[in-house]
Amino acid sequence: MRYTGVRALGTGALAAVLATGTTGAAPLPADHGGTAPFYGQSIAWEPCRTQQELDALDPDAGGGNPLWLAPFECGEVTVPLDYADPGGDTFTLAVARRPAEDGDAQGSLVVNFGGPGLSAIDAAAHPFLSRQVREAFDLVLVDPRGVGRSGAVACTGEEALREAVADAARHDPEQIPAGVLRALGDASRDHLAGCLSRTGRDRLTAVGTVNTVRDLDIVRDALGDPRLTYLGYSYGTHIGSLYASMYPENTRAVVLDGVVDPGPGLGRSLAEQQVEGVARAWRGVVGHCVDTLPDCPFTSTGAAEEETRELLDLFEEQGHTVDGREITGDRLMELVAAHLALEQSWPQLAAFFTGIAQGGTDEVFRTYLEYLAADPEPLDTPGHGAAFHAVTCADEPGPLRMEDLRRAAADAARDAPLFGTARVWSGAACVSWPRTETAPQGYSAAAAPPIVLIGARQDPATPYIWAERMHRRLTTSVLVTYEGGGHTVYGYGRSVCVDEPVDDYLLTGEPPEPGTTCPSTLS
Repeated sequence: MRYTGVRALGTGALAAVLATGTTGAAPLPADHGGTAPFYGQSIAWEPCRTQQELDALDPDAGGGNPLWLAPFECGEVTVPLDYADPGGDTFTLAVARRPAEDGDAQGSLVVNFGGPGLSAIDAAAHPFLSRQVREAFDLVLVDPRGVGRSGAVACTGEEALREAVADAARHDPEQIPAGVLRALGDASRDHLAGCLSRTGRDRLTAVGTVNTVRDLDIVRDALGDPRLTYLGYSYGTHIGSLYASMYPENTRAVVLDGVVDPGPGLGRSLAEQQVEGVARAWRGVVGHCVDTLPDCPFTSTGAAEEETRELLDLFEEQGHTVDGREITGDRLMELVAAHLALEQSWPQLAAFFTGIAQGGTDEVFRTYLEYLAADPEPLDTPGHGAAFHAVTCADEPGPLRMEDLRRAAADAARDAPLFGTARVWSGAACVSWPRTETAPQGYSAAAAPPIVLIGARQDPATPYIWAERMHRRLTTSVLVTYEGGGHTVYGYGRSVCVDEPVDDYLLTGEPPEPGTTCPSTLS
């Protein structure tokens, strides 16, 4: 998802949103008493990296930008494991700060890059945000409980679960053998047993979004900010919108980019809506190809599905392997789906499919295929899969049944057949998950100050319809629309039209004009 080496709501996104938005509204949780000792903390800041560690970084190898990372300071904040029992065990949250560049911060800007399960501290490896924002705010990154440096969840059985998901995805959901479903259920239970064994039930069931939001208020206080200024991407938008609802009096400004809507009353499943978003993004690639490449093999977006199938058949006839592994047409589309989140990759994808039509022998074509095949999926990152499932399953309003997944997979197979059903079946991890406090849904944040939402029309991970729906529910919100694709827009120089009014909002509290719309910058 992120253009600095981060991907939020990637391949596992479908399971995440399926697990956070399928039931009716729940009341906002009451704050438990007795947490006063956790407020008033002071963070002991010290350099995150030694000069030797900075010198060893190789930006070209994904090691981060040493000049950008040099000023970062690290510290810790302690929060209760169970807010209903604040005298019990605790979590130690890892916090990083990049001091304001002009040396006189007007406050902190807390940034969450999404996931769930991605380390915010590791994600900010390269510069982002405008100089004006970086001069005005200390940039603060917090690894949520159970993630990264904040007591990361650990599990076993993840590989077996992935294999069972892949096996389920090879079948028509309407005719999937009972034995395949039993094997998937067994893998889910074994995975949970591994999580319970390595992490413990108390911690495993305490990593949901409600507790992350409560932690965020303690972090805000430890930073010395009377009110929170927050930027959330993708899953991070769930954290930010819920914070504004639970702590409106402590909210200053909230920007939510790539909006996740956990709201109730859906006419269709969230899974169906997201796979439609993936298909819409692919049609955007096809449209870009038609508009810009004279030898584009596509004729129109309306013919995209049929013509893509023909090209995939041709791709398989040509026979392509990477590192001795055959890349099938289905696998190719899985890899393509992971790259739709980055709008800047669309021209390369369009050129790649043009290369298939031209025989697939060009050296540039082979190099790009190797790049696609080598790029790791988000859930292949060590620890990310465990934390991803732990957070999304903790938020599941459940109980989630295998039959729910089968129906969602059938929707996905019907509405976006090019991209398979593995995203849906990965939600099987939550089928056996122990019950815990469920993240509320249907909240309006009516008492909060203005909230800024940003949505891209062709976002493949968090469809634009979610931003529209959240805009209707969050009564103080303003929606900024980007008439292009990719997953998230703000803060990386993609669109001045988006960046400038959102910068102004963070600096002054004045939101963009209602109805602000920005054109795609893809050329």
